[in-house]
Amino acid sequence: MQEWQILAIFLSQAGKRRIKLDKLPISVQNAPMSHAQQAQIPGSFHFVRAYAKINLTLDVLGKRTDGYHELATVMQTIDLYDTLCLTLTEDRHIEVFCDTPELSTRDNLAARAAERILQHTTYPGGLTIELSKRIPMAAGLGGGSSDAAAVLLALQEWWKIPLSQAEMVALAASLGSDVPFFLTGGLALCEGRGEVVTPLSSPETGFMRWLVLVKPPIGLSTATIFRQLSASDYTDGSYSRAFSASVQAGAGLQKSFLHNSLERGVLERYPEVSRAKADMLHAGAQWVQLSGSGPTLFAPFPELKAAFDVQQRLQAQGHAVYLSHAVHPNSGNVRFY
Repeated sequence: MQEWQILAIFLSQAGKRRIKLDKLPISVQNAPMSHAQQAQIPGSFHFVRAYAKINLTLDVLGKRTDGYHELATVMQTIDLYDTLCLTLTEDRHIEVFCDTPELSTRDNLAARAAERILQHTTYPGGLTIELSKRIPMAAGLGGGSSDAAAVLLALQEWWKIPLSQAEMVALAASLGSDVPFFLTGGLALCEGRGEVVTPLSSPETGFMRWLVLVKPPIGLSTATIFRQLSASDYTDGSYSRAFSASVQAGAGLQKSFLHNSLERGVLERYPEVSRAKADMLHAGAQWVQLSGSGPTLFAPFPELKAAFDVQQRLQAQGHAVYLSHAVHPNSGNVRFY
């Protein structure tokens, strides 16, 4: 009998006997929201982390017949994460409560991920998702996609849902192009529209040991940025292939491998991003690059002191700054907290 089946029986019996939740052996301290009382049922909730990503390379090869663009991109998860608390409930509804109010909706990608994977179970109840956002929205850091992947992985492992890796990838790809990458995270080459993921071994960090990220005070639509591409922005994928080949050969990384086909257009059309890049360079960053479709920019550093000094200078100018580093979650595993 699976864990959710045992829980369903417990819930049914609890309802019949009118057991008071505050008499159960597990309680949640300092829970400000009334719906958090659901979490007092033993074994009914888990905390998981959803890590952000940066694009070390992003080659746009051209437009596909399905309307998407053909990509080759090397992505890396970083130690900037959202925290999700997943709580089983008696009713068949999926609810999202987020500290960013506009994300407290069933249209949230995390809720849609829960709906998709619940279709593969006979679990009679529902789910409450509490989402604490640290990854900025519409920033080119994959926050929504990572939240969705975290829900897929957590529920699959929690309930031992017998889905193969290929089935999980297909489920993730149906939610968004970046979601399959977050099923493994770490460092990976992503191709197609982003759903074909090849994990790469972790290289020596070298000049990328620390990362300073700046999020300009605007949000950008990925679809809009891709529509604004010109043919001159397309590449043959050589940046991503060179990066991947270097990693696979165990060679050191070079700044010349870093590239983003979307950066030119973003810098030209959005002065906030252009100013932020100039400020980062003036503050002491040696290299600054756009992540994804932006507007977030990142700068790599070999030592913490240099990264910290630049972070302090940029914060003094009023920028939203994040000091981070690469992380490599265990492939295919969920970490419950």
